[in-house]
Amino acid sequence: MEINKFEQFSFKPELMHALEKLHFTKPTEIQTKVIPAILQGKSVIGQSHTGSGKTHAYLLPLFQQMDVSKREVQFVITAPTRELAMQIYDEVKKIIRFSNQEEKWIAKLLVGGTDKQRMMEKLKEPPHIIVGTPGRILDMVKEEAVSIFTASSFVIDEADLMLDLGFINEVDQLLLRAKPSIQLLVFSATIPQRLEHFFKKYLENPLHVKIGDELSPTTMEHRLIAVRHRNKANMIMEISKTIHPYLAMIFANSKEHANELAGELQEKGLDAGILHGGLSPRERKRVLKDIQHLRFQYIVATDLAARGIDIKGVSHVINADIPKEEEFYIHRVGRTARAGLEGTAISLYTEDDIPLIEKLEDKGLTFRFFDVKNGEWKEAHPWNKRNLRTKTTTDVEKEAWKQVRKTKKVKPGYKKKMKKQQEQIKKTLIRKKKYKK
Repeated sequence: MEINKFEQFSFKPELMHALEKLHFTKPTEIQTKVIPAILQGKSVIGQSHTGSGKTHAYLLPLFQQMDVSKREVQFVITAPTRELAMQIYDEVKKIIRFSNQEEKWIAKLLVGGTDKQRMMEKLKEPPHIIVGTPGRILDMVKEEAVSIFTASSFVIDEADLMLDLGFINEVDQLLLRAKPSIQLLVFSATIPQRLEHFFKKYLENPLHVKIGDELSPTTMEHRLIAVRHRNKANMIMEISKTIHPYLAMIFANSKEHANELAGELQEKGLDAGILHGGLSPRERKRVLKDIQHLRFQYIVATDLAARGIDIKGVSHVINADIPKEEEFYIHRVGRTARAGLEGTAISLYTEDDIPLIEKLEDKGLTFRFFDVKNGEWKEAHPWNKRNLRTKTTTDVEKEAWKQVRKTKKVKPGYKKKMKKQQEQIKKTLIRKKKYKK
């Protein structure tokens, strides 16, 4: 019988003590599959959805391999956003604290928005672990404040977002300054085609682990509400009367719409916070702190907040705007129904969103159509079915319209006359078809 506990990895006692304090008793699927390979020094591509335990899938084996007798950079962990880097760093600090190794295991956070000179001072004694954004780490390397040539492992977390935000070039620059034999650990929810070229350049026979082909957890419910020219803020207010969320994230497709929507909701009495890339680092930090302290029940956000930032306790995701790409929908709804908990994704849709909804349905997602009236959910028919029915015209109807005489002078009642003419031509065409048979 297979042991499915952390004992199977033979971690050092202090690490096992940390796991106990973290209340980790059983490895997740991604941890079970990648930890042995990382311990063997193999490069890994780990693909799994948000909340699957991928951060500890690389942190634990890296701590296991740390050599405290060498005061040099041994591991570099890169993340695309400051918030995600800070989040990973918090987990690193937690492991160090719970292992009672504050004096021996040294980690440093390198992100923008902090005093560069002070950071360089702190790096005079090199840390064992560097966590940061690629730009700031590269900055420190170029300033010769730190060297990463000694590092044996290099982590790229949220690699697809790293690519989307254009930071893969900085990662490339960092890897050129690392030793060629460095172990590369790439983690991402999706692996876009454009990343393949990057992998070919740096990865030699990596272990590729993909966890769960399902687009979203089975505990997730997907609801669709047709907008039908209504005001979205009013619709969200109606939804708010029915859902009683622990924490709901409301997604908009742009910073402008997020600001506008948050303003409207606040005016209507909904206590909504706002989180997007347009906020200053100080504002974003304050909002994240407020979220942690349960100051808000609703957060209006853009896609940046759907990626990597671990906002705990999200019970509902509301798409005020449906995103243009499938993977963004998956990332957004991935904020809820985590770690086996239930969650609900509610999307306000228009006719333009139907192709994307159909694509997601083709991939296995099940949507249920609803409306909300007077604080109650009511089952609804898919809006597009009625539209599709009215839009589909037979070949005979098309042919009949072609034969209708168009008048140059438009007189009252001309539409009715043309329709009558089209109906007569259609009857004649149907009779001819029958006669031919």
